[in-house]
Amino acid sequence: MPVIPFDWTTMYRGPDLLPGFIATREHRRFVEFAADVRRQRTIGLSFGPAGVGKTWSARRYAHWHRIEPFLLELAPREPSDARIHALAARSRTLIYTPAVGAGLKQMKDDLNYLAVQMGFCISAGLALKDPSIDPMRIAPIELLIVDEAERLNLTALEWLRDLYDRAPMGLILTGMPGIEKSMARYAQLYSRVGFAHEYRPLQGEELTFVLNRHWKTLGLVLDADDFTDDRAIAAVARITGGNFRLLQRLFNQIGRILAVNKMTTITENVVDAARSTLVIGPT
Repeated sequence: MPVIPFDWTTMYRGPDLLPGFIATREHRRFVEFAADVRRQRTIGLSFGPAGVGKTWSARRYAHWHRIEPFLLELAPREPSDARIHALAARSRTLIYTPAVGAGLKQMKDDLNYLAVQMGFCISAGLALKDPSIDPMRIAPIELLIVDEAERLNLTALEWLRDLYDRAPMGLILTGMPGIEKSMARYAQLYSRVGFAHEYRPLQGEELTFVLNRHWKTLGLVLDADDFTDDRAIAAVARITGGNFRLLQRLFNQIGRILAVNKMTTITENVVDAARSTLVIGPT
């Protein structure tokens, strides 16, 4: 596929719900963090254990679950595409996940392609409100989020740092705990980091709130004052440790067990049975 060169130096300063997504306190903290990085055109680090919701929060913030398929689609455009253009103009955020073992050339080509496509979408979205804007120009993005940044080698990180220096945009690198310490070895990059955001597992009342949503999804009502429900909540908390992704996997199995056994109550035994079908390590 031919790559259209994208001039990052032309960039200026200046939601839809993800299916199954639950807006938690940690997500709101990420939104504030991303907005600050974007507004101040600095570098931010977002880190947390696998499955706590870092990627989902980023995709929700950028409307990436709607925009990315559109950017990669080569089908003829339709009038309904205006909705995606409007989202792109509002977001101005590009998310990139480097492939495992990918080299610098592939990352450059991927980012150039996505940036050009996104630039056209942003211009088309801006032109919806201001007819004087040329919808065929390549508009700038304001924030680049690189997910799973621990996959990047030193050369790739240096290229991103140079890209950031040349283009007035914000840059967020997300990864596992420890990425904030490993980045400290790269003085040129680390000295430009303005914000750090630790994405933490669900706890306390927030965990109960999310569990209440899962109960409703199964057509049930959670009563924390009921002994059976209270024991089930304790079992879920013990097994998942508040991990967002693991909660989803566990409740997929809970729903299956309830349906197979024609049950209408989530008990501690049901939770333990669901846990036995998953490979999640000791709890």
